[in-house]
Amino acid sequence: MRVALRRMHDDRGSAAVEFVLVGVLLTLVTLSVLQVAFALHVRTTLIDAAAEGARFAALADSSLPAGIERSRELITAALGPSYAQSISAGTGAYGGHPVVIITVRSPLPLIGMIGFDDTLEVSGRAALEPLR
Repeated sequence: MRVALRRMHDDRGSAAVEFVLVGVLLTLVTLSVLQVAFALHVRTTLIDAAAEGARFAALADSSLPAGIERSRELITAALGPSYAQSISAGTGAYGGHPVVIITVRSPLPLIGMIGFDDTLEVSGRAALEPLR
């Protein structure tokens, strides 16, 4: 009985257990931060591609389908074709001026590059050039 009590109060071997517990927590925190950074990278890339597609579509000698195709090319090159599935274009007004609006819906990466479809929606706008 005394041997069992003495072993319960002994600290030998506790450093290895503490190291494993702390290591697991630090690994989870690091992976979570990296995943958030990747999700922000995806969002920023999609915003940039939508804005570039809107600028391309707003040119005087261009069209809305050309802007959609430009956005699709940029997203496919940067992130892959699964992120360029749902792209739409339209026109509207902003401050009384006509604008082109490109909207991109794509998955928000939750674990690696895996995420739910059409979770993230971003749009880019550009002032329409007048026809001469």
